[in-house]
Amino acid sequence: MKIHNFSAGPGILPPEVLRKASESALNYNNTGLSLLEMSHRSPEFEQVMANARSLAKELLNLGDEYEAIFLQGGASLQFYMVPLNLLKSKAAYVNTGNWASEAIAEARKVGNVEVIASSEDRKFVYIPSEFDMPKDADYVHITSNNTIYGTQWKSFPQTDIPLVCDMSSDIFSRKIPADQFSLIYAGAQKNMGPAGTTLVVFRKDILGKAGRTLPKMLDYELQYKKDSMFNTPPVFSVYVSMLTMQWIKDNGGIEWIEALNNLKAQFFYDELDSNPLFEGTVDKASRSYMNATFILKNKAIEKDFESMLKQEGISGLKGHRSVGGYRCSMYNALPLESIKVLTNVMREFAHKFA
Repeated sequence: MKIHNFSAGPGILPPEVLRKASESALNYNNTGLSLLEMSHRSPEFEQVMANARSLAKELLNLGDEYEAIFLQGGASLQFYMVPLNLLKSKAAYVNTGNWASEAIAEARKVGNVEVIASSEDRKFVYIPSEFDMPKDADYVHITSNNTIYGTQWKSFPQTDIPLVCDMSSDIFSRKIPADQFSLIYAGAQKNMGPAGTTLVVFRKDILGKAGRTLPKMLDYELQYKKDSMFNTPPVFSVYVSMLTMQWIKDNGGIEWIEALNNLKAQFFYDELDSNPLFEGTVDKASRSYMNATFILKNKAIEKDFESMLKQEGISGLKGHRSVGGYRCSMYNALPLESIKVLTNVMREFAHKFA
């Protein structure tokens, strides 16, 4: 039976990427060595790292004023690294969910943080649309997509202040004005690769202004000067991320994947809105095209629904443990076929129980 993987993270990867990665785990490019046992200082892996960094900038359409690096520690480490490298007097944050709240808490360990907008008043079911930008902030931080609550920024704030964004769950899923941001970071395990590495892209001119001595491992400037290899990098995670970015490029780039993602999301939300047994949990204007959150109105028939999901090979649809319900994660590699299988189950379930 084919498994339809709706896991929110680690998320689904393209089959061709998995095949290439599995081959390289045994014999990388006919070297007779597994990539897993190859020196990160070898010419072969140095080329992998260079290609990965170059592809990240290419897909984001960024020039030489930007640098791309791959680090360890996940996006959670970036919650602390961002203020450590950028916060001098005050940072401004928009709170749109759990991960934004975590970022705020970590930044407050470094310095002064002002929350300039929040959707916590309605349990994070919308993206704030109106708020004032403090002119004295060192940077403004937002989270582009909220995996737990299922909301997503559709357009980004216009500001002269450096804009920082956690794009862990929608990086490379749509066209964005990437040069509007001073720093973007993204854990790989949702849309780009396996867990273990984090992409950080930044304007080089924002560094060196925080006025503090930084630990070497947490210094963006040192990490990019050492080509993301100040210490042993997460070799395999970087390699699979490179393969995934190349997969996007080879199939038509960001324009291609955005069109596919839009189609998947429209297909799912059309069924959700017309089905009498299910209900979306966030404001329609803020709906995520990566993580669609919804509930079954009648909890008494949840086991029946989940039995049908299992019969059709649908995996990973349960919502985050903190909010419950269901979550349809539609990351780049999820095929439209899987969305059709899910919506067919929802439709058949309504015919049976409505």
